[in-house]
Amino acid sequence: MSPDATAARGLLLRLAAPLQSWGEISEFNERDTAPFPTRSGVIGLLACALGRKRGDDISDLTALSLTVRADRPGAILRDLHTVGGGLPASHTVTTAEGKKRSGATATLLSHRYYLTDAAFTAVITAESSLLDKWAQALQNPHWPPYLGRRSCPPEGPLLLGLVDDPLHHLVNLPIARRTPTDDTTVDLVFHSDQPLDRLGEQSQPGENSGHTPAGEVTDDPLTFHPRRRAYRSRPRYQRTLTLPGNRCKGLGANYLTALADYLGRHTTRPESIPA
Repeated sequence: MSPDATAARGLLLRLAAPLQSWGEISEFNERDTAPFPTRSGVIGLLACALGRKRGDDISDLTALSLTVRADRPGAILRDLHTVGGGLPASHTVTTAEGKKRSGATATLLSHRYYLTDAAFTAVITAESSLLDKWAQALQNPHWPPYLGRRSCPPEGPLLLGLVDDPLHHLVNLPIARRTPTDDTTVDLVFHSDQPLDRLGEQSQPGENSGHTPAGEVTDDPLTFHPRRRAYRSRPRYQRTLTLPGNRCKGLGANYLTALADYLGRHTTRPESIPA
């Protein structure tokens, strides 16, 4: 059973890096990225921290609910990879028939897409006992965590804390973005697997309240087994909130200082989670 968006406790995560990639409909040599962290990607991150192998049971992880705030949506980068070029025929890529490629077909081209300079703040809600276990794993991960692909390690703190009323903090946490020049307001997009009509203030007339799905994505994993990977579709909810521009605290050290100050004043942090 997935917890709804009003769960009392949750994990706050910061998903930021020079590069991150959240595959959505990747096939063969085209490896795309969704414009926001996906359920499968975040569940995979937790599985990595917990030391789960590809074929292990993930039913406890698929019970979570994920809501993401796009502090900086980043820009799309397309990277060209080659596989098998310049190698002897016996070392080139194996075909579906079990044969080896030769001649002009020996080199495969692969286009891989990334989000550059993106930063997201996320909330994970689930049963309290699971959250405690996941917090410990994120603090002391079994394997190094990554944001969608192993070549994308997170930048700075990943786990911000285990908090009460997590969606309140998701709205009010400092924003990792430069302050607007007019210092008035900034529009932030929120994505979730649960309705967002209770997120933040009441919606204005004509505004999308996030009560109905904005679309559907196939990113809810059933298994990560390398030969039997399976995903199911789920509704994607989206809502844009207009927040005070002075909540933007810049980049780098300025943002991290503001973030630490907020967490110190507004949250109770268990001893197991570092400041």
